[in-house]
Amino acid sequence: CADLAAMGQAVKFSAKNLERLPYACHPLALKRAFRNVIENAVRYGETAEVEIAQIDQNVCITVSDIGPGISEKEQERIFEPFIRLEDSRNRETGGIGLGLAITRTIVRSHGGDITVANRDGGGAIFSICLPTEN
Repeated sequence: CADLAAMGQAVKFSAKNLERLPYACHPLALKRAFRNVIENAVRYGETAEVEIAQIDQNVCITVSDIGPGISEKEQERIFEPFIRLEDSRNRETGGIGLGLAITRTIVRSHGGDITVANRDGGGAIFSICLPTEN
């Protein structure tokens, strides 16, 4: 979050009930996963609000935006390879549709999962939950 905010991106971070949580993981892989989701939030939803909290035996990270949201029929489909909701072929508006597929693979390889839903009032919210003991 700090890297993207330093580059002028509209990214905010908060940690609920959590000061520091050591986590055994593949750090570069998780960094890539989080960056994919956060960059998508900024690109397609104007802002990214990132929050981390420990809930039961999980660490949960939510990334929410204020964009148009994602239709319910597309919410599972966006995690498939080569799926882009943005229809133009303009390379400036996105990649080739692998970011969220890679993100889900990384998160699941850590024993967790990623889901998406629409926020009340507009926008999307991605939830990544990882077990604290993996």
